[in-house]
Amino acid sequence: MSLDRALELARQAGRRAYPKPTVGAVVVAGGEIVGEGATEAAGRHGEVVALAAAGKRARGATLYVTLEPCAHHGTTPPCTDAIIAAGVARVVFGARDPNPEAAGGETRLRDAGVEVEFADSREARILDEAWRTWVSERRPFVIYKVAITLDGSVTLPGERWISSEASRRIVHELRASVDAVAVGGGTARADRPRLDARDVETPRGQPRRLVFSRGPLPDGLELELRRGPLVQELAALAEEGVQSLLLEGGPTIAASFLAEDLVDKLLVFVAPMLFGGGRRLLASLPSPRTLSHLTAIPVGEDVLLEAYVH
Repeated sequence: MSLDRALELARQAGRRAYPKPTVGAVVVAGGEIVGEGATEAAGRHGEVVALAAAGKRARGATLYVTLEPCAHHGTTPPCTDAIIAAGVARVVFGARDPNPEAAGGETRLRDAGVEVEFADSREARILDEAWRTWVSERRPFVIYKVAITLDGSVTLPGERWISSEASRRIVHELRASVDAVAVGGGTARADRPRLDARDVETPRGQPRRLVFSRGPLPDGLELELRRGPLVQELAALAEEGVQSLLLEGGPTIAASFLAEDLVDKLLVFVAPMLFGGGRRLLASLPSPRTLSHLTAIPVGEDVLLEAYVH
């Protein structure tokens, strides 16, 4: 399916278009792919790249694109105008654009006589999930990451790590992929974490490293202190361009974020150990939280549980 190819192109491009979303596009004519592309670092949208590659063969063709084509003039002209001018007969897109300034592409194309199909692809929404939250909620997309024993402890006596080396490498890859990494004050004072991405590629540089706490930090700890209410601090971070935040703190900060409905995704590394004591996964919540799209992935000796709150 050509939408799958468009998703693949967008994943390969990564976040090179930041702060814009990454869009993959494929032009198909006569059952053959005649043009494809993804949003470029300079900001040229994936649709425009694919149409340029297709040239005259775009006339009467089908365009598959991961995100609803934009209908506004931002840093580039509207993609809808380029699609109409190229003579594309049909557009299939995977996810609606949550940005009110850019939305309306579907209607614009239909009004111009282009056949439009909304494929409603969860994969397309996940592709730009951080950007979507940043645009629609005006806060970063928050991922809570934690390592636990099989019976739910986040600490083991005499051990610095619960998770395996393979799991810890994934964590460093996660740090390299987000805009900021954060812990609470208790973790900052007890562990003095570095929170940087080590021994992995960091194409966008190191993430910002934060502590959410009203108390002082130990001397020499090179982390950024955020003292205000969580909602206000996340809004301020969004204004500063932070679209994604990896939260690595302990049970108290995690419960604080969850209680205010500020966690979007959970990553729980479960190690094959039993302890029966220590600190538990979460402090008490005011009410239960129902998770969705739960998956389990083997990682070395561990199992990674992934689930969405939103």
